[in-house]
Amino acid sequence: MKKKEDTGNEKMPDTVFRIMAFTIKINDLFNPPSELVKLAGIKEGMTVVDYGCGPGSNTIWASEYAGETGLVYAVDIHPLAIEMVTKMAEKNNLSNIKTALAKGYNSGLENETADLVMALDMFHMIEEPEKFLSEIKRILKPDGVLFIDDGHQPRESARNKIIASGLFKIEEENKRFLRCRIKTNTQLSS
Repeated sequence: MKKKEDTGNEKMPDTVFRIMAFTIKINDLFNPPSELVKLAGIKEGMTVVDYGCGPGSNTIWASEYAGETGLVYAVDIHPLAIEMVTKMAEKNNLSNIKTALAKGYNSGLENETADLVMALDMFHMIEEPEKFLSEIKRILKPDGVLFIDDGHQPRESARNKIIASGLFKIEEENKRFLRCRIKTNTQLSS
């Protein structure tokens, strides 16, 4: 029996992705992504990563909040997501958006790139949260923030995955999101 390769590549089939992208657009009409993204605290000039960007609903708002002096990386494992975000950025003349096609849990971004990583409506799809969170830690600046929601899983499950990684401390938690920071060396030992 062939062993399943450990790729961290939970990519869905193209048809399923297109259906998901369509349902996200409908959901956005009732739950505007601008409201949640605003809570992330993006400031002019920040470098933001929208990890698991999907069709880019959150990316476009992150781009607006980061402004012309900021930069937003839209990262996803699905080529259709990258294609959709690229087209959206071109159509809206958003020069502060760059895309990155992740390979498994490797975003391809440089170490300590981001002031903020948003991981919204995707955490439930991650099969190996420790590897995913290690990548987030790698691309975050030492004082950076992970802004994450539950996705489609219970809050307790999302919280436990973050705590079990031993990499992040949860600074703020409410009904909509968790705001996390990288644990310092002294916090790692406790």
